[in-house]
Amino acid sequence: MSATLPDRVLNRTLLARQHMLSRVDMPALAMTEHLVGLQAQDTLPPYLSLWSRLVDFDPAVVSQALGDRTAVRVLLMRGTIHLVTPEDCRVLRPLVQPMLDKITRNSQASRGARDVPRDELATAGRAVLADGPMPFKVLGERLAERFPGYPAGHLANSVREMLPLVQVPPRGQWKQPGGVVYETAETWLGAELSTSPDQQQAVRRFLRAFGPASTADVTTWSGMTGTKAWLEPMKDELVDYRDESGRRLVDLAGLPLADPDTPAPVRLLGKYDNLWLSHAARTRVTAPDVRPRWMGVNGGVGNTVFVDGMLEGLWRLTDSGSVDVEVFRRLTRAERADLDAEVGAVEQFLSR
Repeated sequence: MSATLPDRVLNRTLLARQHMLSRVDMPALAMTEHLVGLQAQDTLPPYLSLWSRLVDFDPAVVSQALGDRTAVRVLLMRGTIHLVTPEDCRVLRPLVQPMLDKITRNSQASRGARDVPRDELATAGRAVLADGPMPFKVLGERLAERFPGYPAGHLANSVREMLPLVQVPPRGQWKQPGGVVYETAETWLGAELSTSPDQQQAVRRFLRAFGPASTADVTTWSGMTGTKAWLEPMKDELVDYRDESGRRLVDLAGLPLADPDTPAPVRLLGKYDNLWLSHAARTRVTAPDVRPRWMGVNGGVGNTVFVDGMLEGLWRLTDSGSVDVEVFRRLTRAERADLDAEVGAVEQFLSR
């Protein structure tokens, strides 16, 4: 019979695999690969994600990586922008392309171009982008010349979902202004994407960074359906558990579970982080009554504060450069001291 894992064990195990229990000495791009990419709809979150996990993280390292093409920003899991290494761009984008194709057919931002034949639009997108990196608005205008009568923005958004387009720098670089300018990944990286994405390897990586997990968790993380079939060929590699509600969880055999009594330090993260976005229930680090305080109509409403391994507040950077914190519960004296120390450290980091 499968062992039942208490919620506290699952919380601390997730934090341990995410390197959120203590900062580690690891290259920034190695951590990025371990986490299977960093959520990057906004510029700041991936930098905060790395700063919260690494010893002496220098944001210039990631800025330079974007500039020298050893890191890229591209649409991936759940139809969101992620910061990844070139190799992960090559293997993850084909993996999630079926999900992105569904988004193209159904999303409000693309539906105005739904009647344009997909192969013709993809071909046109590549032809237009053959002229070099192009702002989103210009891409739409150029596509509208080829498909008159269709909304330019919907055409451009469809191409962004159909083709692997990277956001070229200075977009995403540390404290550098820059609008969204697209180039095809193949051109930018000088390499073709994988033609045979390995679903089982993706699951292995997910479990190393986010497990133990349910099939629904794999689906939530990737945005893909049919992920139960991904696990079937891996039966001999997996061990079964149950959570407190009786749901089946799987993990790679041999991966350790964390001690539930391990202290979890205060961490200030960005508006988005896969720490709390990559599980179906998202209760590992967010209580159901707390999450709505972060979630707005169009996404997160603020940067996040984690206390004792749980989402317990929001924070913002004021015009003066100080961090203003709102916590959702009364903190202990030790928690308050830990929070004050982390706030000071974040202010110093953001002043670079």
